[in-house]
Amino acid sequence: MSSHRILLTLAVSALLLAPRLAPAAEPLLLEEINIRGDQQSSIEESLTMREVRESPARDIGEALQQLGGINTVRKGAIANDIVLRGFQRDNINVTIDDVRIHGACPARMDPPAFHFDFAEVESVEVIKGPYDITSPGGIGGSVKAISKRPGPGFGSDLNLTYGSFDMTNLAATAAYGSDDYDVLAGYAYKYSLSPRSGDGKRQTEVANYRPEAIDSRAYEMNTGWLKLGVNSGAHLRSELGYTYQDADHVLYPYLKMDADYDRTHRLNWNLKGHDLSGRVKEVEFKTYWDKVNHIMDDRLRTSSLTKPKYYMMQTDAKTETAGASLGAKIAAGPGMVKTGIDLYRRNWDAVNERAMYTMATPYTPVNMIPDVDIINLGLYAGYDWPLASNLTLKSGLRGDVASVKAGTANVLTSSRGDDRDFSALGGNLQLQWKPSDPLEIFVGIARGVRTPDPEELYIHLPGSPTWSGDPDLDPTVNHQLDLGVKYATGRWFASASLFYSRLTNYINFTQLSPTTKGYENVDATIYGSELSGQVALPADLFLRAAYSCSWGDNRDSNEPLSEMPPRKGLLALRYDNGTWFVEAAENLAARQDRVDPALLEEETPAWATTDLKTGATLGQWSLYAGINNFFDRQYTTHLSYQRDPFALGSKVPEPGRNLYVTLNWNY
Repeated sequence: MSSHRILLTLAVSALLLAPRLAPAAEPLLLEEINIRGDQQSSIEESLTMREVRESPARDIGEALQQLGGINTVRKGAIANDIVLRGFQRDNINVTIDDVRIHGACPARMDPPAFHFDFAEVESVEVIKGPYDITSPGGIGGSVKAISKRPGPGFGSDLNLTYGSFDMTNLAATAAYGSDDYDVLAGYAYKYSLSPRSGDGKRQTEVANYRPEAIDSRAYEMNTGWLKLGVNSGAHLRSELGYTYQDADHVLYPYLKMDADYDRTHRLNWNLKGHDLSGRVKEVEFKTYWDKVNHIMDDRLRTSSLTKPKYYMMQTDAKTETAGASLGAKIAAGPGMVKTGIDLYRRNWDAVNERAMYTMATPYTPVNMIPDVDIINLGLYAGYDWPLASNLTLKSGLRGDVASVKAGTANVLTSSRGDDRDFSALGGNLQLQWKPSDPLEIFVGIARGVRTPDPEELYIHLPGSPTWSGDPDLDPTVNHQLDLGVKYATGRWFASASLFYSRLTNYINFTQLSPTTKGYENVDATIYGSELSGQVALPADLFLRAAYSCSWGDNRDSNEPLSEMPPRKGLLALRYDNGTWFVEAAENLAARQDRVDPALLEEETPAWATTDLKTGATLGQWSLYAGINNFFDRQYTTHLSYQRDPFALGSKVPEPGRNLYVTLNWNY
């Protein structure tokens, strides 16, 4: 029996057995509607692990696409890079427990969210715009993953997902908590073949893979983690956490190379005191260290045939980040002061070899990113001021100083200098007004600043074209305005927002000359809107809808800004009595005809897909099953091919019909 027939049998069985289960008193969705209505503003969204478990998402980026304003850059079967309101790369901060982690690959094979597993995470919070003063940069927003914490007593969780293309996600956690201490340990395994698109071809068939590599595995990953917590009395808690991730044989059809491996270490410790006095509500110290080793080459591609080594091109890249922060929340007058200081060091080094740099000395090492250090020191302070029972003013201010130094030489550091210093000042004002109990109006203005990253400043890779940074780049400054309205009752939630970002010295990737691609400062605008709603209908029915759009303009060239996602929408109807559910969802994206001619961007057709899923919970067991892209549509997203010189130029199609079954046990 084929795997598709097995999956269909399990899915139908789950649907038929679900109505026999006794209904629960209150569906979880009502609780989520209330939380989103009571706790989230128009610039905030969240993703729960309930939503993740019901989906076949392979990583955080793919799972977040169901939220308004979020898209991804797909490079292959996994490692989707998050795009928030048209902002991507270092324009957004992606953290876990406020720990910064950066990928090592210059072409972002391993974006930050790739380096933590679903099973580590309890929830994901998204802040849209430069409103998070606790971290530097993040001019487009922040994606904050929050890890699981043990509850009282013994607890365990086992999750197994199997789907089309032999997709396997296995995760197990075990935890114990007492009044004095707690411990949590976990392990996750992921594996898949390369997905097939709607035309029946594997994603590897659109690229230059050798015939024997087309059907090889798309990735194999092992992740393990341990967290220890100690409570010292009623007001002080210490936590120590460590995670190791090993990713092997990760294929990226839209790039010229694949990852041989990624080895990731994450270590963090924090000490937190709460209610220390009448005024000091919270003090927290955090320190962390993480490191990523990444090797990629073209051994599986036709480009490596007949070469002296097993590869024509290879990049050995490393990144290491270490930091510490001290923050406090202090009652002052009618409101609360939030203040702190943080320091981090980011190192990035990448060495590239090619067979044909010179005929005399093939495989000459080139310092592609020349061992660059960034050291950033920041101070911040904010105040939440309840002006009235229904009116709150939030304010924040942040200042940063940063120094950049290249440790080795390349063409750019030798000719234009190897160090830079930067300073930045940002802040925001947010006004939340509730003219009536269910209605809330939000107005926000913000200024965010981001320093150029090591790649944008110092990368240099000879080729056709040459990939070149610019050591004279200025920081990007974002002045943003947000308007939002939210209406929430016990059974429904609706939100609408508008945003406008005026960007000075936006760092834009472009064709600098007929032979060189690289980075330049331009003035730009990014603006758009988002609508979302969730309503509990009679008869345990739930309706959910979302719409988002982002436009970008390069004000220097009077052309559309490159790499901007099209308008997208979602409409879903769900029956859920708290014990079993069935849901149908329609995903839609408009045609993208606003393209950047300087990068030879191409228009992308509109598309629509249908997803079906069902699930049931009985005691400690839950079973989910579904079919994504039910009608097996052949389509590509607008961000499905990359423009940097490592790009192959192929558009990577989205997966076709994808069946999956998930079994979860929770104790």
